[in-house]
Amino acid sequence: MGRSRASAQPAGPRVRRYATLGRTGLRVSDISFGGSRLGAGEGDVVRHALDRGINYFDTADSYHGGESETVIGNALRGKRDRVHIASKVMAGAGDRRDAMMRTLEQSLRRLRTDYVDVYFNHAVNDVERLKNPEWHEFTARAKREGKIRFVGMSGHAGRLIACLDHALDTDAVDVVLVGYNFGQDPAFYQQFTRTFDFIARQPDLPRVLQKARAKGVGVVAMKTLMGARLNDMRPFERGGATFAQAAFRWVLSSKNVDTLVISMTSRESIDEYLGASGWQSAAGEDLPLLRRYARMNGTSYCRHACQDCLAACPYGVPIADVLRARMYAVDYGDLRLARSEYAMLGASASPCLSCAAQPCRNACAHGLPVERLLAPTHRLLAS
Repeated sequence: MGRSRASAQPAGPRVRRYATLGRTGLRVSDISFGGSRLGAGEGDVVRHALDRGINYFDTADSYHGGESETVIGNALRGKRDRVHIASKVMAGAGDRRDAMMRTLEQSLRRLRTDYVDVYFNHAVNDVERLKNPEWHEFTARAKREGKIRFVGMSGHAGRLIACLDHALDTDAVDVVLVGYNFGQDPAFYQQFTRTFDFIARQPDLPRVLQKARAKGVGVVAMKTLMGARLNDMRPFERGGATFAQAAFRWVLSSKNVDTLVISMTSRESIDEYLGASGWQSAAGEDLPLLRRYARMNGTSYCRHACQDCLAACPYGVPIADVLRARMYAVDYGDLRLARSEYAMLGASASPCLSCAAQPCRNACAHGLPVERLLAPTHRLLAS
């Protein structure tokens, strides 16, 4: 059936499998807590996840201006020995180690802990950020001082493969956090069609994840719902798995993925998501749901790391990153998160407001009309 054996558990959905996160040796819940949408007053969601057996909590200093870390820290106070906590910082190519240490210490105060288990360089899309000697000196010192246990890199945008290859080839990370879903794997589409023009351009992602596994680097998957348009699928969920459960089971069927993190916003969503825990293979009824979702949303979902549009804009608009921020607003319904992520991009889509030439037209091989989306996204998120 695909579900691993589990000892008797109390009634209700629970974590049914713990996996070893690469060479870290950390035993983490196969479905884990993403804190990107966690705001003030939502500690009960964190506590419910813990009660259900979730023991890996992912956050960042930028999530809701630090509120996510504060909520997690307060909710897990007195329970630190039962959980693993990961946080992140966007360390640039020119950032200094002292500034990085101050940022880490601020995160530790918000999290009410002396250390984090994994500390990621967040949303890396430029190899130069990984080459910064200040980052390596900072992480080495933070490890020596017991403030971080393991070093990671997260990424889901352009140049992802180049960044992952560099991080793995230089043995610079213990864990990687990567965008990975059925919509990024050409093999998924090839199961049911040979004619689509928008087959995902991510042939190297499975290769890099296999390399991570071979090197003992832990792999955490994110962006597993291909845009998270869950309500699109509710009419088609007829007594079997929900779309989210089917998507998670597809991810967890990969031998190169240790766990996945998903933004958890309610007790009900946690219980739904944990319905996929323990599975290490997709079920027969999953594929029809995933196929339907792909057909419905395949030409409206930005595959953030496919790189097709990287060179399309002569003004340097980071198209995929802008559309990722749009996804948080439109698909996730979280305008605050979307504006926060958009503000961190540096370059924005403001040139699109006055661009008549539309050099990005047809830049997306998957059929996304980027030229019609960028200016409205700037108006929505720059205010």
